[in-house]
Amino acid sequence: MKVHAETHDVDGVTILQMRGRITLGEGASLLREAIRHSLNHNSRVIIDLAEVTYIDSTGLGELVGGWVSARNRGADIKLLHLKSQIKDLLQVTKLLTVFECFEDQAVAIASFPSAAAAGS
Repeated sequence: MKVHAETHDVDGVTILQMRGRITLGEGASLLREAIRHSLNHNSRVIIDLAEVTYIDSTGLGELVGGWVSARNRGADIKLLHLKSQIKDLLQVTKLLTVFECFEDQAVAIASFPSAAAAGS
């Protein structure tokens, strides 16, 4: 499956839907650019990983880099729909303690401060 990214907004939050393998090369580069684009558009971003079939250390690095970039801007990135392989990888690397992870999109969206409180 070719790597693919698309974004859409739901209730003032940007949902970044990733599909395919996020690995060294095209996958990680696409993730980096998609996160950058999303953060330029909105300070509240959810990365939906439901259709990500595999992520390697380079992909994890891009997630962390995106999270750091978001924090430096006063923005936030949260993760949605982690498959067991990805969740296990985040557990082993202790990144589950860094990222807020959700299984329900509505709950993830509601976890952000309101747009008025966030100053958006």
